Amino acid sequence: MTSKAKAANGATETIETMVKSGTDAVKQSFERAAKSYDSLTAFQKANMEAFIQSANLATKGVESLNAEALAYSKQAIEDTVAAAKAAITSKSIQELIEVQSDFAKSYFDSIMGQATKFGEMFMSVAKESAEPLNGRTAAFVELVQSSRV
Repeated sequence: MTSKAKAANGATETIETMVKSGTDAVKQSFERAAKSYDSLTAFQKANMEAFIQSANLATKGVESLNAEALAYSKQAIEDTVAAAKAAITSKSIQELIEVQSDFAKSYFDSIMGQATKFGEMFMSVAKESAEPLNGRTAAFVELVQSSRV
């Protein structure tokens, strides 16, 4: 074999090696990109499921708050009617003042108790409905940390 033939043969082998290396690199990059896309799709699906779960929990919480408000309103109206009846049937001004004073005190206590209860219920609903989203935040942080490696 002549030196020109050997040089051509060597150049051909070098080119074939480079083409094969380039093809392998492109194939590996494509496989990594496809895997990343699949991971991203799964992550976004889990995010959507968490959002839906959070919205469902918030809806149930608002329903319970509404039920509590309705029950309280109904009780407040009944208490007011009872106090009005007691005031109407008072036999003296002193008795009327006592009935009104007792009603005002019990009504104020009732409002304060209900406000506390609503606050606790609201905080519970907020905490429960945020829980799925907090889980996704933790998953995102974990994903970012694992991608750094």
